[in-house]
Amino acid sequence: MPDVPHLPSLPDDARLVDVFKRYPETSLPLLAYHETVMRGPSPFSLGERELIAAYVSGVNACAYCHGVHTETAQRFGVPEGLLAAALADLDGAPVDERLKPVLRYVGKLTATPSRVTAEDAAEVFAAGWDEKALHDAVMVCALFNFMNRMVEGHGITADAAYYALSGKRLHDIGYDGLARQLAA
Repeated sequence: MPDVPHLPSLPDDARLVDVFKRYPETSLPLLAYHETVMRGPSPFSLGERELIAAYVSGVNACAYCHGVHTETAQRFGVPEGLLAAALADLDGAPVDERLKPVLRYVGKLTATPSRVTAEDAAEVFAAGWDEKALHDAVMVCALFNFMNRMVEGHGITADAAYYALSGKRLHDIGYDGLARQLAA
């Protein structure tokens, strides 16, 4: 059976924006939350937050979110290939040493949330991050675990060309801009 969305009201080539348009009552507040978490003040740069989002999505094997947010992260300066390397071997990947404990933390929080410990948090702090940074990493992780399940639950798929288009859009207009486009 070909990949088609799980909602019969959506077109066969539906993307996440189609779900957003179909259900604005839940999507517009969700996009506002994205803007706060992904673009608001944070110890992490925009690229680092997109990196975390793409990493979490990769751990979850959500190709759609991983693809879109890898492209977005790259537009914010994350080197091409870094996410694939981090998912394959975080310790050996060319990831900034300060970010490795953060990615290890969100990876564990994604894969085995009940096993996250104070020692895991201590590694993040030992790398020079503060409580706000850990909080922000947890919020990006939680948001993208939610989004991965939303995308997979709705049966949304795309290809590399769409990932590039969506990554450019998120880079250029952010989540508020996307919400404004949907509300128009």
